[in-house]
Amino acid sequence: MSRPPLPPFTLETAAQKARMAEDAWNSRDPARVALAYTEDSRWRNRAQFLTGRSEIVAFLTRKWERELDYRLIKEVWGTLGNRVAVRFAYEWRDMTGAWFRGYGNENWQFDADGLMQQRHASINDLAIAETERKFHWPLGRRPDDHPGLSDLGL
Repeated sequence: MSRPPLPPFTLETAAQKARMAEDAWNSRDPARVALAYTEDSRWRNRAQFLTGRSEIVAFLTRKWERELDYRLIKEVWGTLGNRVAVRFAYEWRDMTGAWFRGYGNENWQFDADGLMQQRHASINDLAIAETERKFHWPLGRRPDDHPGLSDLGL
């Protein structure tokens, strides 16, 4: 299965790849997200280590059961060959109604077919007041005219 754009990436094709990832994550559909990764993809997400699509699906299912109203923006930081570095922020609320913003960086490595082989994510969460939220689009894909991270000063 091929998943264009394919490496080696330019800044433009890396940005396309990041937007595709953002769109998939904003769907909050673990099976859809997992299809972007190799069958044996390796993840480090904070202090958790995952291997393979089934572990990715299980992880994302648990994540979105507790991270409600999840909205994410990704932005490319740099690229070289088959690797892409992105920064991101996402907002969510817990079951009590408390809001949070997660900030992080990811390093991605892709195979020749454009599937992600490795994902290394470092993430910090910050409790925010509902009035501090910056991501207000309807659940799902971020509208094309919604500001990105740099435009929002994040």
